[in-house]
Amino acid sequence: MIKNFFTSLVLIVAMAVPSAYAALELVITDGINSARPIGVVPFKWTGSAELPQDVSAVIASDLQRSGKFSPVAVSKMPQTPYTDSEVNFDAWTGLGVDAVVTGTITPTANGDYEINYQLIDVVRGALTGGDAKALNANGELELSRDHVLFTKRATVPESRLREYAHRISDLVYERLTGERGAFLTRVAYVVVDDNSTYPYQLRVADYDGYNERMVLRSKQPLMSPDWSPDGRQLAYVSFQSGQAEIYIMDIYTGKREKLASYPRHNGAPRFSPDGKSLAMVLSKSGSLHTYVLELKSRKLTQITRGRSNNTEPFWHPNGESLIFTSDRGGKPQIYQVNLSNGSTNRITWQGNQNLGGQITSDGKFLIMVNASRDGFNLAKQDLETGAVQILTKTQLDESPSIAPNGGMVIYSSMYNKKNVLSMVSIDGRFSARLPATTGRVRAPAWSPFL
Repeated sequence: MIKNFFTSLVLIVAMAVPSAYAALELVITDGINSARPIGVVPFKWTGSAELPQDVSAVIASDLQRSGKFSPVAVSKMPQTPYTDSEVNFDAWTGLGVDAVVTGTITPTANGDYEINYQLIDVVRGALTGGDAKALNANGELELSRDHVLFTKRATVPESRLREYAHRISDLVYERLTGERGAFLTRVAYVVVDDNSTYPYQLRVADYDGYNERMVLRSKQPLMSPDWSPDGRQLAYVSFQSGQAEIYIMDIYTGKREKLASYPRHNGAPRFSPDGKSLAMVLSKSGSLHTYVLELKSRKLTQITRGRSNNTEPFWHPNGESLIFTSDRGGKPQIYQVNLSNGSTNRITWQGNQNLGGQITSDGKFLIMVNASRDGFNLAKQDLETGAVQILTKTQLDESPSIAPNGGMVIYSSMYNKKNVLSMVSIDGRFSARLPATTGRVRAPAWSPFL
């Protein structure tokens, strides 16, 4: 049936084509009231011309998108201090805020921007009055300023102001949560624009939808993008020859290489954690089965066998096993196979169907699409206890992809009868929607740390 789609195809590498697309627009749909209040004070700008990028606004948006923080609106801030010595600790703690980010931005003589910024623990400052003392190396008492969690300075060009704002967000997030931030990451996704000459478009954007650009466009379907561990390459499925084939593309040079073009189906490519192998699904022997291709030697190893269909492979973070979806029990469920000895275990039991599984980077949780009477929704399973939590309430959820720090999941869902990107926190308390300006958006893939 799919072959009816295959007429002539033109595939164009489009890295050099300037993006004409607006950023994806974040629409918060749930959970903001349960997040932790934080103060992100508008950074003081000392230049005469307009600041080309509102750094503090980017930081506030990042922290809000994480689902863990609720930045205080500027109009509700009790003050706008630019150093820790100017902070009225009691005024901030009175709002339930326990940390404040503030700083200054100064233009340099060569056209760059010097950013000085601090993260301040206002609760500790309120307890000590900001003048706690401690013994120095000489055994003398001096002001410890231990309410200042960090003070940093950087000089960046204009083109990297937004990027550095994400860097600040990562530092704040890690200092306050103990987990690495994932704001300096990207997402890849497929957009289907029926009004375009090349309706199938593979696009890459910053995790928040900014700096979007098209890296590939085609008259025939593009599917299943997946990032290499170094964030430089994308594996994907193309139908340019009339059947599904697997390619790898360098997103910076546009260089492409065909990796799999066996009879019938070639799909679902997944890079191994070390980047040396690619898991994939082939049907060259009849049923759909999972294989592993060593990229250097091109050695192909069949992992699953039998008459059942075995699809959607995903690597365990330790690289020693794969999870996959199989109908061997009647309906699709998720299984795990040990790559050294081939032993296989079923790991999902709750729900009519479970598919599209991914494991968080710490190996603790399985994120999957769970089918029940309520429809297809994302769910999280604790791999130690087996407990399952439904994370989403959206319609027809599919293609989950986990942030590299395990804090958020991006996925495709239905909104107003259209495929859009959505996000949900790993605990299910925060969710958001990122509707695109054109087309239907599917198959998102979150990049590794960059």
